[in-house]
Amino acid sequence: MKQRKVFALLGLLLMVGMTVFAGGGRQAATTADGSRIFTFASDATWPPMEFVDETSGEVIGFSIDLINAIGDAAGFVPEIKNTAWDGIFAGLANNQYDAVISSVTITDERKLQYDFSNPYVNAGQVIVVRNSTNNISGPADLAGKKAGAQQGTTGAFAISDIAGASLQNYDEIGLAIAALARGDLDAVVADGPIAADFALQNENYANTLKIVGDPFTEEFYGVVVRKGNSEVLDLVNQGLATITANGTLEQIKAKWLY
Repeated sequence: MKQRKVFALLGLLLMVGMTVFAGGGRQAATTADGSRIFTFASDATWPPMEFVDETSGEVIGFSIDLINAIGDAAGFVPEIKNTAWDGIFAGLANNQYDAVISSVTITDERKLQYDFSNPYVNAGQVIVVRNSTNNISGPADLAGKKAGAQQGTTGAFAISDIAGASLQNYDEIGLAIAALARGDLDAVVADGPIAADFALQNENYANTLKIVGDPFTEEFYGVVVRKGNSEVLDLVNQGLATITANGTLEQIKAKWLY
């Protein structure tokens, strides 16, 4: 499993040539070759998007591979700061880091307070089935089927909106996944990253479950910066455009998601 790059090595940081950013006043360090170092906060508790590797202690996951690839493409060095979710936006406002990459959904309400990059993934609802299932490839195929979801979630609401689908509610998504693996359900509907964590990364289910089709609801994630921080935002969007065009983004999605 690819681990995130290690930055801030002794001897590489030159605390000279510091740049004052627009929209926040945070100063940037540079590496020995002149590359700027930007700090990205991430709540590393959300596999497979961002989480701590139990062996190495490093923060890894989709988001980490993504920002490293963006940095490579745009010519900057991303440094990850593991930050608890409940204080992550306050830290951004207080200039403790330059940006947030932590599976943040782009919403109109948040856009009033922060600037977002272009969206990099749709983490909407997807369908999980057993590997032997061949008659379900999208939400319409759930008609006449028993589909499980965590009670009160977007997945449960999505199933309720499908004519003829039988919603089976569970207290938590792990119970629904276990029921699917046992054959008690025909499918499970969940957020894309959650589904990928169970169906692709969990050793108990990786060989028995699969994700079918694409997300059928929209919940786009983006990188967050302070209002007016066009320097970081422009570089992130530049790198994102490059890795989208050259196929790197799809490779990262295939590795961690679906």
